[in-house]
Amino acid sequence: MDFSFLSRYQGFYISGAKLTLYLAFFSVLFGTILGLVLALLKLSKIKALNFIASAYIEFFRGTPILVQLYIIYYGLYAIGLNLPDNVAGIITLSINSAAYVAEIIRAGISAVDSGQTEAGRSLGLTGAETMRYIVIPQAFKNILPALGNEFITIIKESSIVSVIGIHELMYNANTVRGNTFKPYEPLIVAAVIYFVITFTLSKVLGIFERRLKVSDKNQ
Repeated sequence: MDFSFLSRYQGFYISGAKLTLYLAFFSVLFGTILGLVLALLKLSKIKALNFIASAYIEFFRGTPILVQLYIIYYGLYAIGLNLPDNVAGIITLSINSAAYVAEIIRAGISAVDSGQTEAGRSLGLTGAETMRYIVIPQAFKNILPALGNEFITIIKESSIVSVIGIHELMYNANTVRGNTFKPYEPLIVAAVIYFVITFTLSKVLGIFERRLKVSDKNQ
């Protein structure tokens, strides 16, 4: 094993890691917003809305993310939208993440005691106001650890966007492989960086989760 190339190519890995975190952050952000909408649609008593949300969730959870990436990437060009490759990557990761986040949020909302809804209605709040001010805030508090895990998952899955030329961590690692003619060492470095990022975030989420439990006990 020879890692002497690191002194020359460390900038590649640093810039790639930054872009990976950038992609993951905005993908989870937009995925959470879309996931919330899908969760509310799936909980709706209107069958058409429920069907649309269920079909979306099943489709994007049941098809490979690589296929989704190609469809969106080439689809944007087909309709005349010459957007940056980063945008195609974020869109793909967001709509894929939304399908999983929707189920997380739906479960969180369902876990909120029905008495909370009744209390809101007794105070004169409408159904939408009760959901917005009482149910959803409590649900998000319960599902924050799961959303954090989704962020970690997206960090790992973001490596797939390297196939469309986005210079994230995996793409840059492959560039180093091509420049140095070393098939293994650059990948090992990338794997270590992925591990450090996800392990650190896991520990931070663990601390945050414990603090939430303590705050719940003190209430």
